[in-house]
Amino acid sequence: MKWLALILGLFTATSGWASSAETSGTIQDLTTSWVGFAAIGIFFIAYMLVIFEEQLHLRKSKPVMLAAGLIWILIAIYYVGEGSPQLVEGAIRHNFLEYAELFFFLLVAMTYINAMLERGVFDALRDWLVVKGFGYRQLFWMTGVLAFVISPIADNLTTALIMCSVVLAVGKDQPKFVMLSCVNIVVAANAGGAFSPFGDITTLMVWQKGVIEFSGFFALFLPSVVNFVVPAFIMQFSLPHGRPYSHSDEMAAIKFGGLTIVGLFLLTIVTAVSFHSLLHIPPVFGMMMGLAYLQFFGFYLRRKSVSWRNGIDAPPGASVDPYNFDVFSRIARAEWDTLFFFYGIILAVGGLGFLGYLNMASGFFYGDLGPTTANILVGILSAIVDNIPVMFAVLTMYPEMSDMQWLLVTLTAGVGGSLLSVGSAAGVALMGQARGQYTFFGHLRWTPVIALGYAASIGVHFLVNG
Repeated sequence: MKWLALILGLFTATSGWASSAETSGTIQDLTTSWVGFAAIGIFFIAYMLVIFEEQLHLRKSKPVMLAAGLIWILIAIYYVGEGSPQLVEGAIRHNFLEYAELFFFLLVAMTYINAMLERGVFDALRDWLVVKGFGYRQLFWMTGVLAFVISPIADNLTTALIMCSVVLAVGKDQPKFVMLSCVNIVVAANAGGAFSPFGDITTLMVWQKGVIEFSGFFALFLPSVVNFVVPAFIMQFSLPHGRPYSHSDEMAAIKFGGLTIVGLFLLTIVTAVSFHSLLHIPPVFGMMMGLAYLQFFGFYLRRKSVSWRNGIDAPPGASVDPYNFDVFSRIARAEWDTLFFFYGIILAVGGLGFLGYLNMASGFFYGDLGPTTANILVGILSAIVDNIPVMFAVLTMYPEMSDMQWLLVTLTAGVGGSLLSVGSAAGVALMGQARGQYTFFGHLRWTPVIALGYAASIGVHFLVNG
């Protein structure tokens, strides 16, 4: 392999495609080299496969993980030929560390959400809404408000799926109600996630990077409310009249320990925030400590389960072990495809940044266009491409901006995905859950109204935080 690397190194040093900066031991701009063009091509093909995930039935993590590996292999071949392989090693380690922090943070959050799902916490909430006999307009606003309120604590994807299950349960005979409510839920979940590091991956990345303190994100609360309320207010006039018929009066019961797990999750959030704010320790360490809370509670439940099987601690009428709970089975049910997708995106975009493409993009967007225009375009781009690679690219560029502008790009990247149904994980998930009732073109019909809310939220941000 040494002779191959040497030949490739000589080729890149003498080729007209190669960069003019060839000082050994320094990172070179390879945007006009064969390495750069090949890397861009690989990333483009991989992302096309991600966009057509539903049609190809190919999980989105696979192409980006392969792309990340191929991009860094090309970079490594070039720098081995230049005699500076240590630069590549250091860059990979830096990007991998960023991913590792995000991975373990999300893994703990996903484990808690899965634990609450297993204990029936969200099922109980859904059934309560179904049996209360609310009208269509009341349910429209209640599911939207709950999506907005829950998503800052849980993530916007899980929140949207829970609220969609409510809408599908009560709107069986009203496809128009289902369609409008799903659009409203997507907008509300994305808006609610924009002002909390726990509500959206992009906001979490900004917080973990240390750009904005935890409490600083609450400055986006009012713009987020406006982003949700403006389109919801307009859409409500198209709702059907009356109230849905309740097919069942039964409510799912929360299993033993369900509310305790909710409390432990809130304590975990407090721990992560305190670690970061008071002790200047990365928040992921607080989240991992929070996982220990759940593990100890799981140990307590297992002891109760043993007692139940021995007939010592059996609730009256219980035919199934109410204490049966395994933390590691909850970890196993995490969204592994999503977690590995983040790996591929962070490493692939990191590779493009190492080649010099992000500096080029930063110079154009934040230099020529200015931060305000650039940050508004980031939100629009997030509706077409996924907001995660877009925000990671911005963080990798790290343009010089005020806190107000960093909050602006956090807001736009979070809520911009609502403009199209494919612009956010919540929208894509609901198209699958409410297949045939919530569609791309059905959402597209309301894009002008959502865009009005998008523009209004930016205006309010400048008015309140400018």
